[in-house]
Amino acid sequence: MHVKSALKITTQILAPVALACAALGGAPALAQTKFVTIGTGGVTGVYYAAGGAICRLVNKDRATNGLRCSVESTGGSVFNVNTIKAGELDLGFTQSDVQYNAVKGVGQFKDGPIGDLRAVFAVHPEPITVLARKDAGITQFTDFKGKRFNVGNPGSGTRSSAEELLAAMGWKLSDFSLASELKADEHGPALCDGKIDGFLYGVGHPSANIQDPTTTCGAQLVTMTGPAVDKLVAEKPYYAKVTIPAGLYPNNPKATDTFGVLATVVASAKTPADTVYAVTKAVFDNFDEFKKLHPALAHLTPESMVKDGLSAPLHDGAARYYKEKGWIQ
Repeated sequence: MHVKSALKITTQILAPVALACAALGGAPALAQTKFVTIGTGGVTGVYYAAGGAICRLVNKDRATNGLRCSVESTGGSVFNVNTIKAGELDLGFTQSDVQYNAVKGVGQFKDGPIGDLRAVFAVHPEPITVLARKDAGITQFTDFKGKRFNVGNPGSGTRSSAEELLAAMGWKLSDFSLASELKADEHGPALCDGKIDGFLYGVGHPSANIQDPTTTCGAQLVTMTGPAVDKLVAEKPYYAKVTIPAGLYPNNPKATDTFGVLATVVASAKTPADTVYAVTKAVFDNFDEFKKLHPALAHLTPESMVKDGLSAPLHDGAARYYKEKGWIQ
């Protein structure tokens, strides 16, 4: 059969199908689906996994909420806040300290507060986790002076915490022989390859990002205590002392004392209230399932999630759901 004849027959077959779809309202139905994007972090971090858990529950209720949820791997906390401000993300994960700084117009946001930032809910604790190469001779953080240390990529909450810690210690980046700016997905391999002696990472536990180097090259967790940490916890409302449990990771049989922040989910005041309401409802109406989707989420409670670590005003959509449940006035 000639190509032209085949095309003609195909067109004759498809034309009635297209008309039937139009009659059934196929095109308008497609237009009703709203796309919602959640900014997370590196693909091996807990933000990416937790974002995937949220989207899974939102998409499960797609028939009623009309949303199609997807996650985007990003540069992390500061990047997400700025991208939400620009209208390019609907929601995003950010550390509680970065949320605080954005609302107050300090730190990375000293050019001015982000008045449209809105809190949705808090998620898991994020201990400041420091890992050292097994043979680097590190027993405490001050041993990293003159060593090669990864302080995190610009735009990440990890980098923000690193800078606050160094300021409290009276250190500068030049106190390291190398202050690398590797992303979270890169620092584990760099440690095991001997390119750096240690790294700092704010992350929920357990994390594949910590599991890999502790398994592959016996990397050691470093205790984070002392006057600088005490000062930070006393002065900053978003920090608290945390302990990483004993034996959580290979080759690290002892508990590790440190401090940390909370992961939080934020949106813009411009993000539609119905969208944020639907996302919030999907999480809390399926809360037992949500907690099972990642070990870092296992111990969450709605009571803490609606208030802890939230500096920005609650988003109208989230507040509507919490009022319906009687969790807030």
